[in-house]
Amino acid sequence: MINTTLKLFSYNELFNHFVNLDINKKLPSRILLAGQEGIGKTSFALHLVNYFFSQNEITKYDVKNTIINKDSVSYNLVNNLSHPNFFYISRNQEKKFIEIDQIRSMINFLNKSSFNSNKKIILIDRFTDSTIAYQHYGMGLNKSLIERINKILLKNIKPNIVFLNIISMQNLSKRLSVRRNKNRYDKFKTKFYQKVQNGYLKLSKNKPNYTIIDSNDNLDDNKKKVLNKILRLIK
Repeated sequence: MINTTLKLFSYNELFNHFVNLDINKKLPSRILLAGQEGIGKTSFALHLVNYFFSQNEITKYDVKNTIINKDSVSYNLVNNLSHPNFFYISRNQEKKFIEIDQIRSMINFLNKSSFNSNKKIILIDRFTDSTIAYQHYGMGLNKSLIERINKILLKNIKPNIVFLNIISMQNLSKRLSVRRNKNRYDKFKTKFYQKVQNGYLKLSKNKPNYTIIDSNDNLDDNKKKVLNKILRLIK
């Protein structure tokens, strides 16, 4: 089960820009949000999912206020992982990697026809660089092994653009302290998160599709950076 917050905080302008991209049929087919735990990447993605799926519902997504209607049929189906056009992949908390059976299930999902000819959405709650940042730089697992596994599972799937959100350890601790549902990755010492963030920064070097966003900076300034990057991408 997924616990999606009904209200999306801080990212209203960015969310509405993605909505406009969709309306103008310019939304990329692959979007990657990267960064530390606790900054709202999954919540942002799930709000986008509800926006797409609830468009033909009476209880459709409130775009102006970035709020999910709790009575939305699609919201409850996604939360219960039973929506026919939605597939969610998340690493089991007791495992080090996304399992091969999950990838097989995803392939089967892709091979099935879309329900009501609507969008089919796959949400992978940890992508290639995220796995390397957490498992290699954070936990010390062999990097080449992780890269081989990623190559087997994901083939040549690569994101068009990556926004890497970095944050001070002090602000990260504050955000994690108010998170209601914590997994084991939310309970590590600060040193672990610093190693992960340093790993992300190493991975971002010499990669033109990476844009680094300092989450400690002014929110409005960061919004402009993200929006300008997207606008350049779609022109």
